[in-house]
Amino acid sequence: MSGAKPVKKVVLAYSGGLDTSVILVWLKETYGCEVVTFTADLGQGEELEPARAKAQMFGVKQIFIEDLREEFVRDFVFPMFRANALYEGTYLLGTSIARPLIAKRQIEIARATGADAVAHGATGKGNDQVRFELTYYALKPDIRVIAPWREWTLNSRTALLDYAEKHQIPIARDKRGEPPYSTDANLLHISYEGKALEDPWEEPASDMFTRSVAPEEAPDKPTYVEIEFEAGDPVAVDGQRLSPAKLLTRLNELGGANGIGRMDIVENRFVGMKSRGVYETPGGTVLFHARRAVESLTLDRGAMHLKDELMPRYAELIYNGFWYTPEREMLQALIDESQKTVTGTARVKLYRGSVMVVGRKSPKSLYKQDIVTFEADTVYNQRDAEGFIKLNALRLRLRR
Repeated sequence: MSGAKPVKKVVLAYSGGLDTSVILVWLKETYGCEVVTFTADLGQGEELEPARAKAQMFGVKQIFIEDLREEFVRDFVFPMFRANALYEGTYLLGTSIARPLIAKRQIEIARATGADAVAHGATGKGNDQVRFELTYYALKPDIRVIAPWREWTLNSRTALLDYAEKHQIPIARDKRGEPPYSTDANLLHISYEGKALEDPWEEPASDMFTRSVAPEEAPDKPTYVEIEFEAGDPVAVDGQRLSPAKLLTRLNELGGANGIGRMDIVENRFVGMKSRGVYETPGGTVLFHARRAVESLTLDRGAMHLKDELMPRYAELIYNGFWYTPEREMLQALIDESQKTVTGTARVKLYRGSVMVVGRKSPKSLYKQDIVTFEADTVYNQRDAEGFIKLNALRLRLRR
């Protein structure tokens, strides 16, 4: 960048994969700076020590590999789920919600190591560049941000592979000997993009999926699961209390074994284009339905409907990268206030790709059987409904 101060040290969000390995070498070659790598264990299900070995191979002296699974689920996933957040009615925001945590930790490491810059591997076409950088600037306004995909001339997958081979960077290949799908994984989900998936008419290959069996191959016998909630958050599965990360891990196992949580969507990216993505979110899908079941018993109608009206706005904020903003924090405060009474248990039936709520109970239930019963009761005067209806019909009658 012309006229910019030289970069002395940069903290790179490093996965150990092809893109960030190329970026690591490119940063050294282009900026002549020291690179600090940060690899977050968010439950992606991969061994992270190879990332350390790769970073050492490239001469990196400060390597951070951290287990953030509990923080991820407790402080990011669960608050988001309290809102029942779905982007465009379908997407459970698995990639979106991980970015602010990774970026936050990058800034913390930059402060601790005296780095003057941070870097990420998001492309100039995607949402992740926005999510990372909005967080960087929100937490450290004067930080220098390096986004290689917006700077270099390696503007295709082929160019990237050629650069990797020239610099002896190891290249992972799939079973067919080709570069794999572009994926993002964490404890909440895994996403797939690229290759044949760029054609929205093409069905995903059956061997692509890694977290769930195909619904048609799932057991021909339902699995019943009971999930207990306290103040809006899940705390136990089938009577066993678990930490946030362990609870989501258990729901992933149960959901995946029953073919739950596959989603194939075309979504609107923040940068303006549409993209096709395929997602697996087994545990999150189970959790979403169970939460709604407990809320249906414990939330006042007005509170529930207001929450549902605000949810699309909240989901859009997270999708677009505005986690560390006053408006998201304001909405979160409202949502969290509504969750104080959301305590109880949901029983769900998992069967060949479907999640069916078959029971719910709560010590704070607003459901009163003596009022709703079709049998005789002494607490509800049905004649009262006549005046209620006529008052609501008054404006309609006056129009004629």
